[in-house]
Amino acid sequence: VAVQPSALPVIYQLNLLEQWPSLLLGIGFVVTFLFSGNSTQKNGMAVTSLASNMSLVIPVLFSLVFLGGFHTATIQTFLGIFLSFGAIYLFSPKVGSNQSQMAAPLLLIGVFLCYGITNSTFNYLNKEAAPILGGTVPFMLLALIGSMVAGILALLFQLGTKKIQIDVRSVFAAIPLGIPNFFSFFFLLKALDQAENNGAILLPIYNIGVIGGTALVAYVFFKEKLSKNQLVGLLLGILAISFLLLS
Repeated sequence: VAVQPSALPVIYQLNLLEQWPSLLLGIGFVVTFLFSGNSTQKNGMAVTSLASNMSLVIPVLFSLVFLGGFHTATIQTFLGIFLSFGAIYLFSPKVGSNQSQMAAPLLLIGVFLCYGITNSTFNYLNKEAAPILGGTVPFMLLALIGSMVAGILALLFQLGTKKIQIDVRSVFAAIPLGIPNFFSFFFLLKALDQAENNGAILLPIYNIGVIGGTALVAYVFFKEKLSKNQLVGLLLGILAISFLLLS
């Protein structure tokens, strides 16, 4: 029995090449991870984590200026955003004095820009492209295809230059790491849908939740005590979320 084109899911009726923005987003994720990994090796985890966390300023400004968030923003919105940056800064790992001079500042700039641009892009595409593609899952699958192509090319390049060797244990370890990441991205996009793609409100809440949740897990399971700065950051984070939810 012949299946009419109109009966197929929307994604199967589209030319894959016409969806290059979603594919490029997936490639952007891989580039971002490469910048982050290399910067961690060169500059250290603390300063790289701070750069990635503070890159939140880019998607927040993008959402306010280009996605209509500014027109619906209130005083509580701007106060919550301001407090969220303070909370994220205080929660970020402390940068030691021996890291005052960065070994690779361009990598650090790349981390900041890549995280900011990819977060802005998926906020925009979730609003503009996902409905055309048929929903969140088809949109994510296209981004995943882009990530797979970029990841395979990067892997082949590093294998060809003998910079890495494939370890079976690393392959199996990547599976339980990748599945939660996939669903975290999925639920983030669904949350953006519920927030009418207002990333200026949702993304600060998301970032504070991730950082605060990580600190809580470290405290419960690894007995890591919160520093004074982190305790202040926790209070600021609670205030920031309260203002953003009330805006």
